[in-house]
Amino acid sequence: MSGPAAVLALVLAETATGAVAFLFLTPLWSEVKRGFFYLVGLVVMLLALAAAASAAAGFDTSTAPGGRQGTALAVALGAATFGWLVLLRARRVTMARWVGVATVPLAVAMLFAFARAIPEALWLSFFQLLAGAVFSGAVLDGLLLGHWYLTDRKLPRGPINRMAWFLLAAVALEAVAVIAGGIGARDQPGSTSSSISPLLTVAGNATWIAVGMVACTGLIAAFIRASLKGSRPSAVQSATGFFYLAVITALTAELAAKVRFLP
Repeated sequence: MSGPAAVLALVLAETATGAVAFLFLTPLWSEVKRGFFYLVGLVVMLLALAAAASAAAGFDTSTAPGGRQGTALAVALGAATFGWLVLLRARRVTMARWVGVATVPLAVAMLFAFARAIPEALWLSFFQLLAGAVFSGAVLDGLLLGHWYLTDRKLPRGPINRMAWFLLAAVALEAVAVIAGGIGARDQPGSTSSSISPLLTVAGNATWIAVGMVACTGLIAAFIRASLKGSRPSAVQSATGFFYLAVITALTAELAAKVRFLP
């Protein structure tokens, strides 16, 4: 894969993976009404199918195995997500939950396949994609959860407080991944490691932008935590507003970080 379409495919795939992981690997199933799962499920399905379309548009025959497998797994993730949404609608709640849980390793396998299509060390690329998934997934699910509080007024603060802590941890993980990628890519033409100054390459500029946007997201995450310390209902609304800003900075950071992968 190569070009802007491939970069977009990686970011979309990361976001879908992180969103579904936080949805099914946290206690939300027993805390939030099923309508929230419809909402996040539809978003994940669209993200997965969009990732497949972008990957197909950026397909490069020189990386055929990773590109083809990643595209196929993205389609499979979209189909499986649609499957558990149908099961949930049919009131097969237990089955829908287990199918949803099964989509998490499927999504991780998709990221691994995409990592194989990146002309860098496999495990470093995979780590960066996983970190990006945690980062973007925490932002997306936090935003959607904040909006859900407008629907379910009786929902306690526990879920959104937990998501705010997840976002803070995700910022730290993403910072490590961006820095490791900026100094560890030795076989990428034009990478920071092959230049006297990182500012003299497009990849170097992208890395600095990614670091800056991750730092901004960390500051916003701190504001979210501070907002949620208030006891008034408007505190959740304020936190949701900050999640909007976090979506902008986090996705900008991810796009900048992944430009270096597939120029």
